[in-house]
Amino acid sequence: MVIGYTAGVFDLFHIGHLTLLKNAKGFCDKLVVGVTVDDLVLYKGKHALIPYEDRVEIVRSCKYVDAAVPQYDMDKLKACKQLGATILFVGDDWYGTEKWKAYEKEFEAEGIKIIYFPYTRTVSSTKISEALKATRGWTVEDFQPRKHLNTDDEQN
Repeated sequence: MVIGYTAGVFDLFHIGHLTLLKNAKGFCDKLVVGVTVDDLVLYKGKHALIPYEDRVEIVRSCKYVDAAVPQYDMDKLKACKQLGATILFVGDDWYGTEKWKAYEKEFEAEGIKIIYFPYTRTVSSTKISEALKATRGWTVEDFQPRKHLNTDDEQN
């Protein structure tokens, strides 16, 4: 059985995400997807509009995904080894960079192949977020969970 792995934030799930997952599933028997937890998104200097629990459920519900797991750190080699994945799928925006050339050697030494897919340049969660802010005035804060009032307080 060939196990493949990919990971991402998957905020504001869009056609680029779907294309990645569909293409990845075509190369493996089981596709495991790491969904970045909220704390790691913040560590990367970003803010997800959609909370982790919702993003992981959206990814898990995709017919191309066999399992969705939390991504707690950026160590994709460790994740592949833990999951038994022999293929890692990433966007081609990383291809040829010094960082990923080094990764390729590390992954190859572990018997894990990296497959690069074309990055969907026409759409991204960042572009969607910017459009929502520009057209509707929505910001990340508009999507954060609200604290509910205590029902006892409401009655008094």
